[in-house]
Amino acid sequence: MNHQDEDNPEFPGGLGGLLPAEVLKKLNLLLELLHQAERNKQGSMVINIFEHGSQHVDHVENQYFGICPQPSTKGRETKPGDLPEVLATEEAMTLWKKVQNAGYIDHHYQPLLSRTQSALLADAIAEHLGIKEKWKTFETLWNRKNMRSDYNLALSQQQSLDFQGELKRML
Repeated sequence: MNHQDEDNPEFPGGLGGLLPAEVLKKLNLLLELLHQAERNKQGSMVINIFEHGSQHVDHVENQYFGICPQPSTKGRETKPGDLPEVLATEEAMTLWKKVQNAGYIDHHYQPLLSRTQSALLADAIAEHLGIKEKWKTFETLWNRKNMRSDYNLALSQQQSLDFQGELKRML
């Protein structure tokens, strides 16, 4: 690369074939502005310039090696026949109808509540129906983990006490 005239933006020092001088001027201005904005943060910055037509992956949510993840139940339609036996009884279906009418679950039996309120709902339904393995049952149905922790967190929240009162009146 030729660095004879680095300060002259019209002479990009060998990059002219890759980027026009006008683009380099704007890029240098942008970098200077970003540098000034980041002065106090002491961070680093990466700018990627991609060739037209190239492919780029910006973010990978999950990557699996040697295992296949369990299919998500989100977006999957759940019918009464798909419910676990303990949640498909006549008494359970009456409860499902009540909580659905209250707007707590959708027509696929999936919660429309926060994680903590969903855990309280699961606990109330399980208590009413006498379900022993309540967390396993609802974690499977709702594709959730750590519902017991959500429940414990809910017990420390004032809004959860109000919600528990609502559930007791309804169920």
